[in-house]
Amino acid sequence: MANSTSPEEPMPVAEVTRRIGAWIDRLGEVWVEGQLVQISRRPGAGVVFMQLRDASANVSMTVTCFRAVFDAVADTVTEGTRVVVAARPNWYQGTGQLSLRAREIRPVGVGDLLARLERLRRRLAGEGLFDADRKRRPPFLPQLIGLVCGRASAAERDVLENARKRWPAVRFEVREVAVQGVHAVAEVIGALQELDAHPEVDVIVVARGGGSVEDLLPFSDEQLMRAVAAASTPVVSAIGHEPDAPLLDLVADVRASTPTDAAKRIVPDVGEELAGVAQARERARRAVAARIEREQAGLDGVRTRPVLAAPLRMVEEREAEVRGFVERARRVFDHRLERAASELEHVRARVLALSPAATLKRGYAVLQAEDGGVVRAADEVAVGDALRARVAEGEFKVKVEGK
Repeated sequence: MANSTSPEEPMPVAEVTRRIGAWIDRLGEVWVEGQLVQISRRPGAGVVFMQLRDASANVSMTVTCFRAVFDAVADTVTEGTRVVVAARPNWYQGTGQLSLRAREIRPVGVGDLLARLERLRRRLAGEGLFDADRKRRPPFLPQLIGLVCGRASAAERDVLENARKRWPAVRFEVREVAVQGVHAVAEVIGALQELDAHPEVDVIVVARGGGSVEDLLPFSDEQLMRAVAAASTPVVSAIGHEPDAPLLDLVADVRASTPTDAAKRIVPDVGEELAGVAQARERARRAVAARIEREQAGLDGVRTRPVLAAPLRMVEEREAEVRGFVERARRVFDHRLERAASELEHVRARVLALSPAATLKRGYAVLQAEDGGVVRAADEVAVGDALRARVAEGEFKVKVEGK
């Protein structure tokens, strides 16, 4: 087509629409799945108009069918019902619009929905979106809580009232959205991303009351699952009641069985915390008192010991021992002195006995020549020699007169 046109030879609009119609006719009949919205059955009209919407992609397409085709399922389908349609694409060249001409409409049964959800669950589990190690724990006491819920819903009331009963000062940032129908997925994702970007929001609660499998389908949508997994703020799932188990419960960081349970999980109970503080204080008081009693008992035991009961006793005992040692040392020293004196006296007596002076006292004399030498023999002197005689009491001179 591009090669056969130019600015000088453009293709007419009618030819473009004709060729588009020719390509669409080649597609043939297809089975299409979606959610019915805006069903229009005009009285007396043989054709029923409706919109078939893909909630995950936010895309819709006009579907027309003969009244008999719709009447065959009119009792089982309403706006919001998921259906599969056997239809042939139809291109209106005059208006340039694409629609589907339905030949058969089949509601999607619960069994089919559950099977599809199971396949999606296995696929997301294989990607690790349900892994426990990626889940984050909400803060003990969030400063601001984001709440995504239905407009004026019982779930909103349950979360707000029960949370404020537990902690009156708690603050909420509420986003009311559609929680079922064709707009639910887009609105919940938008509210989730807005609260996730809020700098003060510490935890986000997605809450809704119970419902059928079809009513809870938005909370098993793949796009919503990935949005929750990508959120940087912890997300609490509070969808339905205990038996309800949308895929959001598996992706969320915390799963609450009901909106009331979610309120209990996101904020502590002020009464319980005060009671816990009182118990902790009492335990601390008892522990301190027991420690003091134990230390006092130990101190009393130490004080009763002799070393502290009579601290001078040991000094007195040692003083007596020291006095005994001093007295014994004195006696030993005196004995040693006496013995030494006695020995000295005996030595002195022996020295005196052997002393030349003692001999002199017995009448002997020592003769010395003039040079001081002792005369021992008569031949050592000559007649006329002058000698010195030493006696016990002095000395005198003598002269040799003969030999």
